[in-house]
Amino acid sequence: MKAIGYKENLPIEDVKSLQDIELETPKVSGRDVLVEIKAISVNPADYKVRANVPTEGDNWKVIGWDATGIVKEVGEEVTLFKVGDEVWYAGDITRQGSYAQYQVVDERIVGKKPTSISYAEAAALPLTTLTAWELLFDRLEVAKDDAQKSILVIGAAGGVGSILVQLAKKLTKLNIIATASREETTTWLKELGADMVINHGNKLSEEFEKYQLAAPDYVVSLNATEQHAAEIVKLIKPQGKFGFIDDPKSFNVMPFKHKAVSTHIEFMFTRSMFQTEDMQEQHNILNEVSALIDNGTIKTTLGENFGTINAKNMRKAHAFLETGKAKGKIVLEGF
Repeated sequence: MKAIGYKENLPIEDVKSLQDIELETPKVSGRDVLVEIKAISVNPADYKVRANVPTEGDNWKVIGWDATGIVKEVGEEVTLFKVGDEVWYAGDITRQGSYAQYQVVDERIVGKKPTSISYAEAAALPLTTLTAWELLFDRLEVAKDDAQKSILVIGAAGGVGSILVQLAKKLTKLNIIATASREETTTWLKELGADMVINHGNKLSEEFEKYQLAAPDYVVSLNATEQHAAEIVKLIKPQGKFGFIDDPKSFNVMPFKHKAVSTHIEFMFTRSMFQTEDMQEQHNILNEVSALIDNGTIKTTLGENFGTINAKNMRKAHAFLETGKAKGKIVLEGF
């Protein structure tokens, strides 16, 4: 099968950083399904792993954690899917990824693809949707029916923010304050349902004062957490909840002590990595969001389609994502 992989951790400008390769089609057993991949999307996790995680011996490493496709084979213990089903998933960071024509994935973290959108449109969503959903409802346990509460979403125009704003708007009564720094992304967030968009290029506390905004009950930081930490401490409501998903080099929770703020880290791969008892919850979430898409509640966060799935296009996608200027998700489709 065709695939894209690497053997060395190299800058994306190097043609060897991601290469077109041929691998054997994997076999299935147990609760695994074999998926013929139709479309994939690119996430910050992709370039972080590509740049930092070495390969094992002389083996190729195939990354990628967002895919849509068709089930071609099922393991002997599979009960949730059958051959021919259209599926979507984010996969498992401990296994080979989705930059390939075929991928083996545990059925418990796979959902049924929305029928109303294309493979490419659907590929934009699994990882970011699971991250956003788990952050809102599993980690922060946001109050869904309290219209008096508000959430501040920092760096909201990217992949996770684009779906998190929608989920918060459609499934809760929270007042949503999002941050962006460009006219294009500000407009995008308002279209997705943000009640207010402020500029994270300025001090957040000054933006709150400028627009006379009340202290947020919840704060979500999706990037540059280290940079915004002092402002988050200053802004968040006493006994509030703070969650983040990025990788600050250092993060001191002690400034939150006087406000008794609870701090939460979301890592979408935890359930599959540790085979947790509730691992199948990701199957349930993906199916629920699939229904929300098909009934028109949620829309795709596809930002740009970079064309065919090959190493050249994938290097371009990584390079663009590394600039931090992506709006929505970058998708590639077909081999």
